[in-house]
Parts: sequence; structure tokens; C-alpha cells
Amino acid sequence: MTDLVELMSHGESTVKRRSLPVAAAFAATAALLLTACGSGDDSSKGNDKIAGADSGATASAASPSASSTTGADRPEITLPNGVKDEFESWKTGDATKDAVLADAGHAQTATNDAIIKGTSDTPGMAFYYKGKALTSSAQWVQKWLDAGITYTGTTRYYRPKVEIFDNKSAGVSYCADESKAYNQDRKTKKVDRSSAGKDGFVLYNTRLEKNGAGVWQTSDGTSVRGSKTCVQ
Repeated sequence: MTDLVELMSHGESTVKRRSLPVAAAFAATAALLLTACGSGDDSSKGNDKIAGADSGATASAASPSASSTTGADRPEITLPNGVKDEFESWKTGDATKDAVLADAGHAQTATNDAIIKGTSDTPGMAFYYKGKALTSSAQWVQKWLDAGITYTGTTRYYRPKVEIFDNKSAGVSYCADESKAYNQDRKTKKVDRSSAGKDGFVLYNTRLEKNGAGVWQTSDGTSVRGSKTCVQ
């Protein structure tokens, strides 16, 4: 999802997260939040650029909807009660850009759905990701399983920027606010409501490619936790 940090690197490097009771499975300073891509320090000058682009165009219309614009046979993804994804200003009025944004949003929700279900082998993951991004996202879901945790609460996605590279590739960057999403032990159901501070805000930079069915699949990307672009 470098001036941007290593691509889709969460399976290869330690990511800064809020601490957990199960932190023994990770470095002492590490814990899991919802990031579906790699994470790193907010020290690169280009960390707010869309992956694969020189610059991005702001996507600015008011709608939290991430609805589909193609006729592909899409998997139904429904998050359970107590878990919610909110998409702010997720439409531009341009049909192509809105289709790209919609599928970028669906990819995030597919990852969250897989974490909650406790498996990366879900229809949504294979549908909205491909290649390197699919492999890394599956590894990320596995980290949650290995730690014995899931999550509850609301994640807010905002400040989307989208750029169309050509008729089959595009880039999307956006922010995520995870400050109201909390880790939950799978067995005890105990919720960790400790504050994540600035690490609760994440900048995503993703590349999407359009497949034969008209679906914009996330193929690569980075994320920067605690990015100054997103902290509120």
C-alpha cells in the first residue's frame, strides 16, 4: 500500500501498535490494529503519495457509501453488530474514480471481515486483492489468529485521493482513524480499550488493477501508522 515504506511489509517487519495482554507473541512495543498493509515511521517526505503515482487528485464529494458500479458477482460482506466501517467523502462524482474508491473500500472491509471470521480464506479477500497484496493481507490476518485476538468498534476512513493511471490501473490514498476500534481477546471476549494515541491514525497508499470482470483489485501498497497527514 520507498519514500513510502516497504511495500505490503506487515509480514516482514515489526509494526508499532498499542500493547496487548498477548504481547509476548510480538516485540514488547508491538500490538495489532487494523492495518491491512505494511507500516513504518512517518519520516519520508513522499509518504502521502499514491503508490505508483507522481501525485494524486483529491476525491472530494460527501458520501460514506462504498457501493459497487460493476455487474460482477460480488461476495456479500457483512460485518457483525458492534463492528463498523465508515467511509467519509468516498465519492467524487466521476464514475471511474468512484468505482476505484468503492473497491478500495471493499478491500479494507474484506480484511476486517477476515480478521473477525478468523480466517484469510474468505471470498472477499480473494475477490478484492491479488498478487503481493493478497499474500501480505493473508499473512496479516494470520498474525491476528496467532495472537488470539479480534477487534470491535468503528473504523473511519477519510481524506481519499484517487488517480487514474490508465484504463486498467489506478492509485488511492486515504486515512484511517482506528481510535474507536479496540482489540478483543477471542476466548475471553475481553476488550482492550487502552488508547493507541497517534498510532490509531493510519495513512494508506494503494495500487489497484482492474480485472476482466471490472473489479478494481488492490495489488500493492503501503501504510504509515501515526502519519502527520492523518493524525487528528
